[in-house]
Amino acid sequence: MLKTLNPETAPQPVSPTYSQAVEGGPGLRWLHISGQVGVDMSGKVQQGAEAQLDQIWRNLLAVLEAAGMGPQDLVKVTTFLTRREDIAASRAARQRHLGDLRPASTLLIVAGLASPDYLAEIEAVAAKAQ
Repeated sequence: MLKTLNPETAPQPVSPTYSQAVEGGPGLRWLHISGQVGVDMSGKVQQGAEAQLDQIWRNLLAVLEAAGMGPQDLVKVTTFLTRREDIAASRAARQRHLGDLRPASTLLIVAGLASPDYLAEIEAVAAKAQ
């Protein structure tokens, strides 16, 4: 079982899309998901940040499903953006795909990713009872 933590003794999250921490109890199966990018099944890079971010979330959720998990099992999400102006689009895509779920989160602005066509990349850690 996963328990989100937002203690009153620490600053509250700056965005309502994440928790300060997520605690996992004993007997969990852990899944570390490699960075996903905005590439569809045909290998085509989606155009624009919003399209890439939606594709990234579809890819990440597909990996979770293949492992017998779902978005409720996400413990930690790390988002890499190449442009600061895409933060709002990133949060909106996350909200669309995760709804009220609040895994722990880090968002980084980076100089670039593996391909100059990639505007974003998201990696994650999930856990589920065995």
